[in-house]
Amino acid sequence: MRRTPDAAVTSLPRAPRDEARDRVRHYVITMSIRMVCFILMFVVQPMGWWTWAFGIAAAVLPYIAVVFANAGDDSVPTGVESPRIQIEAADDAPPPAPSDPPVITISETAAHPAEPRS
Repeated sequence: MRRTPDAAVTSLPRAPRDEARDRVRHYVITMSIRMVCFILMFVVQPMGWWTWAFGIAAAVLPYIAVVFANAGDDSVPTGVESPRIQIEAADDAPPPAPSDPPVITISETAAHPAEPRS
């Protein structure tokens, strides 16, 4: 599998494919932790404050997983810099107003069926 380098030549944002892959990975990790908390909630004996802590974590982690999965890099504004040099305009005068544009008229005539074709 190809990896993108950590240091980019320009300040372009990450590729959407890479961002989506990382978001899915974070979601799966968070939901796996939730499943472990859910199982530990029933396994840990005797029931005490640990049971409540695992239960609360199992109830809250889906919300946290979805919020973090939906908050991608697009929520952070990035300024993209062009590697090309900007050419400044010679003058700031508006372009001259165009005169009446030429009108092109196209007309077609139907071919008569009695005329021989060559």
